[in-house]
Amino acid sequence: MSRIGRKIIAVPAGVTVQPDGSSLEVKGPKGTLRIPLPYGIQLEKQDGHLLLKRETDQQAALHGLARSLLANAVVGVTKGFEKHLDIVGIGYRAESKGKSVTFTLGYSHPIDFPIPDGVAISVEKQTHLVVSGADKQVVGHVAAKIRGLRPPDPYKNKGIRYTGERLKKKVGKAAGAAGGTGKAG
Repeated sequence: MSRIGRKIIAVPAGVTVQPDGSSLEVKGPKGTLRIPLPYGIQLEKQDGHLLLKRETDQQAALHGLARSLLANAVVGVTKGFEKHLDIVGIGYRAESKGKSVTFTLGYSHPIDFPIPDGVAISVEKQTHLVVSGADKQVVGHVAAKIRGLRPPDPYKNKGIRYTGERLKKKVGKAAGAAGGTGKAG
């Protein structure tokens, strides 16, 4: 049996999990999520806990995946998920305008980024963003798209990065050619 798949999922008060055909509907205070349930995986409810079981060993790979998706959905509808991003660079900033965020990232034009449904983006101090929502996959995808607007530059360390992300700064051309002009004789 899968080590991840056989773990029990605790269901907090206020969260309901209902089977709906080939998927599970998870409802909680932060919203509703629909999780696909692979063929051959069944849900068992036991006094406030959930357990996923598989019919045969052919579903072993999907057993752990289904359990992780369901556990993330339960956490998402109760606590939610967050990704923190920092904007580093002179003149680089973000500004929230209704259902979009406008970025000034050193290009010749500002970039308008529409905020998708189910996700909230808050801008703090013009250089710190918090992407939050109930669906872990959507929050991570939106944060990655924002980071992709101006990825961190390895030479100047400018751009959008995750909070706490460590970058390896590279030396430039001038520092690499230490000691000589490179001309022969």
